[in-house]
Amino acid sequence: MNALQEKLFLELRQSQVEIENSLKSKLKKDWITPLLEEELADICLAIDKIKKGNYGQCEISGEFLPEDLLKVIPTLKSIKDSEKLELFYRKQI
Repeated sequence: MNALQEKLFLELRQSQVEIENSLKSKLKKDWITPLLEEELADICLAIDKIKKGNYGQCEISGEFLPEDLLKVIPTLKSIKDSEKLELFYRKQI
């Protein structure tokens, strides 16, 4: 595990605990519950990849994802997913 992976691992573990606590404290499901559950699944997958030593590899091509993208979105699964990010960029008027 390199320094970046170690840092991301700690951040992912902290997020995992926070989301798990949030889900446990909910008295009933609401609109955000499925989003939290999906994010938790992505976090658990990323943690598992770090432990197995294949974190940061594109699930489609097997190539390594750019570190700058992983720093921003540590649960990124593929280059194709990163292409969807343009939908969320702020557009100039």
